[in-house]
Amino acid sequence: MSAKASPKSFAIPIKILPDDIDFMGHVNNSRYLNWVQDVVLQHWQKLAPAEEVASKAWVAIKHEITYRRPAFLDDDVIAETVLERIKGARSFYNTVIRRGEEVLAEVRSAWCCIDSKTHRPARIDQDVAERCFGIPRKP
Repeated sequence: MSAKASPKSFAIPIKILPDDIDFMGHVNNSRYLNWVQDVVLQHWQKLAPAEEVASKAWVAIKHEITYRRPAFLDDDVIAETVLERIKGARSFYNTVIRRGEEVLAEVRSAWCCIDSKTHRPARIDQDVAERCFGIPRKP
């Protein structure tokens, strides 16, 4: 992969359920974080090699969310994420939740990769970061 590689985005459709709706008639804000977790974990499972998926797990360590517009029961919504950078065992994602072209929420999040058996922090191999996720090698 060339030095011009850019991170690969990944998107999933969101199914809004009646239980997602709060007393104000729109999706409760806590559901957005579930959607972020869903898209980040599916991104890892889809792009990482099977042995990496089997040997590693993820723990959220920080979410910063900006809500732009509410979502409603019958909306067609997608969550799109990109792994922007990796530093040690930490990975930094940017996720955008959309209804068509409308941005409903933007979420910057930090995740810690852990070894599935020991539950200790585990680094992502640079080759995996570059080959699977489009994170360019550091100079």
